[in-house]
Amino acid sequence: MKVEEELLSGVWRLGLQIHIDHRGSFVKTFVRSVLASHGLAFEAAEEYYSVSRRHVVRGMHFQLPPHAHAKLVYCAVGSVRDVLLDLRRGPGYGRVAQTVLDAAEPSVLLIPEGVAHGFVSLRDDSLMVYKTSTEHAPSADAGIAWDSFGHDWQLASPPVLSERDRHHPGFEEFQSPF
Repeated sequence: MKVEEELLSGVWRLGLQIHIDHRGSFVKTFVRSVLASHGLAFEAAEEYYSVSRRHVVRGMHFQLPPHAHAKLVYCAVGSVRDVLLDLRRGPGYGRVAQTVLDAAEPSVLLIPEGVAHGFVSLRDDSLMVYKTSTEHAPSADAGIAWDSFGHDWQLASPPVLSERDRHHPGFEEFQSPF
């Protein structure tokens, strides 16, 4: 695990080593001591994953305080264009960053509280794994409309969206608690 770059304030991309031999591959996705050596901390309370077809957009998701959570995310199979929107009041508010997460070149994103997260699947059956610092609280579950903050998702065709993601409020309506 190697700290590669800061995409937004406190949002870190961490490169992972992939070990390949005649059996397949092996990737270590989390090393607490490496994060600590860079002044980063993450304590997982819950883990889950999603599988998405090509052109699926998921996002922009976050949890509201007091159940807000940090996330550690990675793409275990396939490839996604990951999008991050800073919802924290201050000079970074509204800033957007994106990066491609690809299972063939493994890396993870460490995302702090107050940053909305989403992605578009670039291949069929992209598998995203999420570790969160708090457990899911349905009453705190929130989102921003994926197309409301001026980001170019570089979509070749209309996205496939969930009903939930179709009905998130726009960024201009959002009053940040972060």
